[in-house]
Amino acid sequence: MITNIQNTPYYAVIFTSILDQPDPEYFRMNDRLREQAEKLEGFLGEDSVRNDYGISISYWKDLDSIELWRKKTEHQWAIEKGKKDFYKEYKIRIARVEREYEFKKPIPN
Repeated sequence: MITNIQNTPYYAVIFTSILDQPDPEYFRMNDRLREQAEKLEGFLGEDSVRNDYGISISYWKDLDSIELWRKKTEHQWAIEKGKKDFYKEYKIRIARVEREYEFKKPIPN
């Protein structure tokens, strides 16, 4: 399911990455981090896909919420672990979302 956010503007943190190799520990770590992010005020949702190349987009109410998440101890630990053990490379982009559009195919009767 695609994340549905009602009110613009909001912010998107776009994380693109290439893994060295698939590792079950990486996926467990990602699940834990997402669970923690969901508990933070300002977190609006996430869309994510992964094979060797991954894209995760987390949505946030404001830049302060993003900064709070970035400074969390377990998130800092995960960044260092990812650099050491999981990623060939990654890039993070932060963008302000001004508008959104959607399409949903009608459900047949």
